[in-house]
Amino acid sequence: MACDEPAGLSGIFTRQNSASAVSLDFEPDADYKFVETLEERYKCAYCHLVLRNPHQTGCGHRFCQQCILSLRELNAVPTCPVDKETIKMHEVFKDNCCKREVLNLHVFCKNIPDCNSKIILGRYQEHLQQCLFESVQCTNDGCTDQIPRKDLKEHLSQHCKFREEMCQYCKKSVVLNNIKNHEKNDCPDYPVPCLQNCSQIILKKEIDKHHAVCPEAEVDCPYKQYGCLVKVKRGKLAEHENGALREHMLQILDKNSRLEEQISDLYKSLECKEIKIQQLAEAINKCEKEFRQFTQLFGKNSNLMVSTQALASHLDKSARLESQVKQLIQMANQQQSKLDLRPLFDTIENVKQKIALMETYDQRLVVLEGQSSKHDLQINIHKAQLNKNEERFKLLEGTCYNGKLIWKITDYKMKKKEAVEGRVLSIFSQPFYTSRCGYRLCARAYLNGDGSGKGTHVSLYFVVMRGEFDSLLLWPFKQKVTLMLLDQSGKKNHIVEVFRADPNSSSFKRPDGEMNIASGCPRFVPHTVLENTKNTYIRDDTLFLKVVVDLTDLEEL
Repeated sequence: MACDEPAGLSGIFTRQNSASAVSLDFEPDADYKFVETLEERYKCAYCHLVLRNPHQTGCGHRFCQQCILSLRELNAVPTCPVDKETIKMHEVFKDNCCKREVLNLHVFCKNIPDCNSKIILGRYQEHLQQCLFESVQCTNDGCTDQIPRKDLKEHLSQHCKFREEMCQYCKKSVVLNNIKNHEKNDCPDYPVPCLQNCSQIILKKEIDKHHAVCPEAEVDCPYKQYGCLVKVKRGKLAEHENGALREHMLQILDKNSRLEEQISDLYKSLECKEIKIQQLAEAINKCEKEFRQFTQLFGKNSNLMVSTQALASHLDKSARLESQVKQLIQMANQQQSKLDLRPLFDTIENVKQKIALMETYDQRLVVLEGQSSKHDLQINIHKAQLNKNEERFKLLEGTCYNGKLIWKITDYKMKKKEAVEGRVLSIFSQPFYTSRCGYRLCARAYLNGDGSGKGTHVSLYFVVMRGEFDSLLLWPFKQKVTLMLLDQSGKKNHIVEVFRADPNSSSFKRPDGEMNIASGCPRFVPHTVLENTKNTYIRDDTLFLKVVVDLTDLEEL
């Protein structure tokens, strides 16, 4: 569109009429079909193609900007290929008058005969961005199909294999190619047959719950603990219980009988121990009685030796009997503790009380968790509102109402990398206004270029946005717009492009949607100039763009 002349040319060519340059451009290598035969005066004297950014030499011949540079690079003293005159670089100047004439030549759309539009050369790329017969890439991830723009909507909704369809079971959006795999593996509402062959169809998410009640699942007989080892399907369990009722009763009676026999044996053993304890107690009493008699005899009997031996014998016998009695008492206590269930009942009662207390705590915890969840939800709502208000305040603080925008683009390298990789192709500036109640505008930048500047230039566009006071403003938008890349050295070597809004372009009509199609310079500044370390357009990975709208003759509401 506007001149993409490198910064180095400013010292080679004399600039003329730069203020009247228009925001138009075209692809240099495309095969254009002109409505009328291309006149020789619009052809480059070197490449013999239509002039692109024409420059005129001192001998009066016109060349493309790139061709004049090529002649200079091929020869230290370049000569005109027409009249062999030496080309003096200080006499070469940019021919804006010829450029306007070339850009206003009419050409056919490349999609002829489907599209029969005739467009001026400078608006050719803008036309292709709207042409219904231009092939465009399908926007669905994974799809590589190229479709005419007029058929894109139908392709996206009906034919694209990568379009999203709603799962008929769980109602989630799934890519069409993956919908079968989703249904079988991921869909919780997909119907599946029961693994127990019960002929029922169950939702996948409820399969475990179904297996717990499935009539075809095999389960143990409830009387397994009494000796019934039969496994039977759950649906026939009642039939088994009714049919084997007599056997189950006999098994229960048999087990109860065995338990009663064990209890009876324990009681008998305890009685025997008690009888033996009684006998030992009587023997001890008898020994004590004999011991007292021997003591009396010891005091009267002179035969001391006989009495001492008898006494010692009785003492030993008494000690042995006392030891046996203690062992029997200990055994009896152990047997009695086995049969005494009162400590067990007390323990069970304590456990029940503790369980009841824990259940009370659980209920209180559930109530507290519910209250906590409500508080968290309210806090999140307030946080979201605060963030929204903060963003709105920041936007209002940075908004200009004088028709001027200073756009600071930070992290240039990272954002350009994202554009090269196709993740974020373009970025938008904050909105600005021509006045408090004026036009709402913004800028749009493609850091890796767009259209004819893709991969080589930074593209900068001017965008008319839908505003609050559009119904009171004059349309179409007709003001002159200046696009600038600011030099950060303080020398003011800014790169400047100026154009006046074309009232016939859809880019400057009253917006029907959020914003109009952007219009501007796809080849605003080459990467080689912008990123050259000798220049100071980027500092600290940051660049500044400026947009100025001429407010002359613009009535303020």
